[in-house]
Amino acid sequence: MAQFLNKITKLFDVKSIVTIVLTVLFCVMASKQFIDGQSVLTIYTTVIAFYFGTQSQKKKEEINSKEKEEVTDNERIE
Repeated sequence: MAQFLNKITKLFDVKSIVTIVLTVLFCVMASKQFIDGQSVLTIYTTVIAFYFGTQSQKKKEEINSKEKEEVTDNERIE
């Protein structure tokens, strides 16, 4: 249960809120025909790609940081 609450808490960071708001905004604008569907697709794809790209980069940095800590710990042991 605590892990679930932790994931929900992480969902409400600034990038997530911006992504959700932009998604809703572009859907409304497209449904009212303020912008065409191709524009929505282009903009939305860019936003989503940026969001997941930054998430992927963050995870890679965390993994690299943990690996460096393990190497440092192993050097201390030797």
